[in-house]
Amino acid sequence: MRRYLFPLILGIVGCAVLIQLGLWQLARADWKEGMLDQITVGIQADPVPLPDAIDPSMKYLPVTVSGTTTGAEIDVLSHTREQGAGYQIVSRFVTDDGRAVLVDRGFVPQEARRLERPPVRLDVTGNLHWPQDASSSTPAPNLDENIWFARDVEAMAASLDTLPVLVVASAIQGDNQGARPMPVAIEGIPNNHLSYAVQWFLIAATWAVMTLALIWRIRQRSY
Repeated sequence: MRRYLFPLILGIVGCAVLIQLGLWQLARADWKEGMLDQITVGIQADPVPLPDAIDPSMKYLPVTVSGTTTGAEIDVLSHTREQGAGYQIVSRFVTDDGRAVLVDRGFVPQEARRLERPPVRLDVTGNLHWPQDASSSTPAPNLDENIWFARDVEAMAASLDTLPVLVVASAIQGDNQGARPMPVAIEGIPNNHLSYAVQWFLIAATWAVMTLALIWRIRQRSY
């Protein structure tokens, strides 16, 4: 019996730890679902006029803003399922009260990128956003070609001389000059906790099988 004691304890403890990790990931999945539901409610709330004071705690706040583009823009490499590769047009936008902000007007296909987009008056409904598009592998912007590979509010604001405020349009009244709004949505927010939980449970099952196999081998050697 002593020969079986150590592998049995190791198997039970290992399985318990792995199962606990799986249960923790299930709890995290429930928490993430609740958070995503809250974000969805916030995104879909009734819009308010662009606040006087704005900070990142207002992320996803639905707003309305009226003003005029200046013709200055940043082209962010993007794609859609329907049209393939293209660009999101982030314009310098001067509001009726004189503030310069960023407005993500939406998507244009590759062939429309170099079309003229002179100053135009627009009424924009959208959401305040501070996207985290960049990763460690994201290239730096190609400033010579005005091609950016991720939206970075601080850097875009510095480039276009605006406040570090981005409104991602969901609807635009006026001539949006071929851009199709790409509203803020939760699809880009990952929730992989359920798959992580399944992985931990599978590892626990493998650990249990290996423990039983080890005990069986010890038992066979005793004969």
